[in-house]
Amino acid sequence: MSLIFLFLDGVGLGENNGHNPFNMNEYPAFKAMAGGQPFTRDAETVRNGSHFFTSIDACLGIDGLPQSGTGQVTLFTGINSAELLGRHFGPYPHSAIRGLLDERSIFHKMASFRGQCHFINAFPQQFIDYVTTTNRWSSTTYMTTRAGLKLNSVEEVLDERAITAELTQDAWRKRLSLDVPKISEEQAADRVIRASKEHDLVLVEYYLTDKAGHSRDAKLAQCILTRLDRFLQHLISGREEHGYTLLLTSDHGNLEDLSVKTHTYNRVPLFVSGERVSLFHCAESIQDVTPLCVDWHRSANGES
Repeated sequence: MSLIFLFLDGVGLGENNGHNPFNMNEYPAFKAMAGGQPFTRDAETVRNGSHFFTSIDACLGIDGLPQSGTGQVTLFTGINSAELLGRHFGPYPHSAIRGLLDERSIFHKMASFRGQCHFINAFPQQFIDYVTTTNRWSSTTYMTTRAGLKLNSVEEVLDERAITAELTQDAWRKRLSLDVPKISEEQAADRVIRASKEHDLVLVEYYLTDKAGHSRDAKLAQCILTRLDRFLQHLISGREEHGYTLLLTSDHGNLEDLSVKTHTYNRVPLFVSGERVSLFHCAESIQDVTPLCVDWHRSANGES
């Protein structure tokens, strides 16, 4: 059994007002995740068989606005890195906590229980050259390399085994002048579904939500959410046929409040659809996600 872990950067559950782009248009997948409720902080927890939706804390008991570096290290290790560092820090993992990703990431923890992991995002050579030179790795790319896993490139995109950041490959074609075809959001989701048949954990990262939040651009937010919603709809609708479990969460709030350019203190969504979702009912913060994913994998494979 496979777990698809969809990480949305910078998506919290905000107020039901005109500053929240989730209120500006209909997004069927987000509404479905919330059990038919608006995708806002007013949404009540849903525990309905194979469907679980709630909100979890991203502040981690530390004063100040949550940031991506400490938030993502916490999310992907189960260790409160903001507490260890004594503050929130981002956007990259601070050198004092980056070591947590060396041996204690979700990829390492899954591998210790014979779990095959795959980070399906692809990166152009320009990105690889930049992070190698500057050593400014993101949490996801750093933990991937430290777990001995390969970062996908244009080769995997052309082989339809990886996805680009914006899903449809437009940016790679237009901004990077790479010879890759344009695809639909549904075709991108199909690549994730195929990967789930070969791996126990498939990680998907979508960072454009955070970028749209910082821009405070309602039209950009609408464009990104429309594209993302189509992708999500396909993953949600394909779950029963293909037998995977789908999990979605975030590292901190941002996009849900376009009245500010910064991150927010809002709680973030946790959505799980599939088998054994009751294991996630106890989640209270982003610190709980990785340990519960490991518990899910062990339970799905008959381990105590």
